[in-house]
Amino acid sequence: METLRLILLILHILGFSALIGGLLAQIGPGEKKVTGVMRDGVGTAFLAGLLLVGVLEGTDGVTVNHAKIAVKLVIGLVLLVLVMANLRKPKIPNGLWAGLLALSVAEVCIAVLWSPVHS
Repeated sequence: METLRLILLILHILGFSALIGGLLAQIGPGEKKVTGVMRDGVGTAFLAGLLLVGVLEGTDGVTVNHAKIAVKLVIGLVLLVLVMANLRKPKIPNGLWAGLLALSVAEVCIAVLWSPVHS
């Protein structure tokens, strides 16, 4: 179970790395757009996160912090919907780009700063 948890955690981190990397690659002046890397990243992060919670729920001696998971789920779902809804558009507004970046960084901050489980 621990190996599966670690694999899912790595996939979750790599997914957010792809999403944030896709956003940061467009920093500066010029048109912004949702890329395939961002789509794949947010999808991977979202799915790996859901599976990770399932693995943690099934681990003896671990109590999942449901408040944290709920907050991350809502933000992750918003990110997923925004990315998918704007995938085929030739460009997105700078405000949407900044919002996607802010939500992505918020997800990472919540993951690191808010204790995930109580042992």
